Formats: sequence, C-alpha cells, structure tokens
Amino acid sequence: MAKITVFSKNNCMQCKMTKKFLEQNKADFEEINIDEHPEKIDYVKNLGFTAAPVIEAGDIVFSGFQPAKLKEII
Repeated sequence: MAKITVFSKNNCMQCKMTKKFLEQNKADFEEINIDEHPEKIDYVKNLGFTAAPVIEAGDIVFSGFQPAKLKEII
C-alpha cells in the first residue's frame, strides 16, 4: 500500500472531511498543511492542482473530497 499524503489548508471543509474519512477507516496518512508549510505550495502546484485538499498515494493523485477514490487507496 502506498503512503498517503494529504496536503491541506486551514478552514478547509473538504480537507476536514477527507481527514475524517481516512481516520474513520483507520488509514495511515501524513497531513501537510500548506498554510503552515508554504514551501510545499509549489510542489502541489507542480502536481497540477490549485485547490486543497490534494491527496497523493503513490501514482494516484487527486484533489477534493472523493470518498470513492479514498476507498481505492486505503
């Protein structure tokens, strides 16, 4: 199973929903808050995304709260 990374922002409802979904499904993930780590913003933009959350798990990268895709990676 690939390592799951969630790039989040403060006051982001979709970020909260994504983290809650992963926690409820006992998924192991790392959260990187790009408000607290602005050096990661360019990395996320280079993945092709401009809105949080961005979820990265190996070759799978997507944005937004997408329960079906989250189920695929956990």
